[in-house]
Amino acid sequence: MGRSSRKYLYDILQSIDSINEYIGDQKDFFAYEQNKLLRRAVERELEIIGEAPHHLLQLNPEIEISNARKIINLRKFVIHGYDKVDNVIIWGVVSKDLPMLKEQVQKLMDQSTIL
Repeated sequence: MGRSSRKYLYDILQSIDSINEYIGDQKDFFAYEQNKLLRRAVERELEIIGEAPHHLLQLNPEIEISNARKIINLRKFVIHGYDKVDNVIIWGVVSKDLPMLKEQVQKLMDQSTIL
């Protein structure tokens, strides 16, 4: 992986950290659901998270990110199906999937032989 691959990994980590910052430590779904600005901010970060693997896989198809296709498809859904976005699904992604993705991306960043 070259420098630009590292940049996309960094972008994923930054967006995950931003989502965690927006939501806060209490992770209250009802507060999330009632706050349109918060929902839109999270959705925007998910768009970035979904765009980065797309570019990574174009640069190096052998980079292993679990569920990369699902991540990319979520981005497409949030953008193109904006009127059908389900807050429960987004919350599930944020609560369950992002911590695993962060761990995986951090490991890729730490592997200096790959970057």
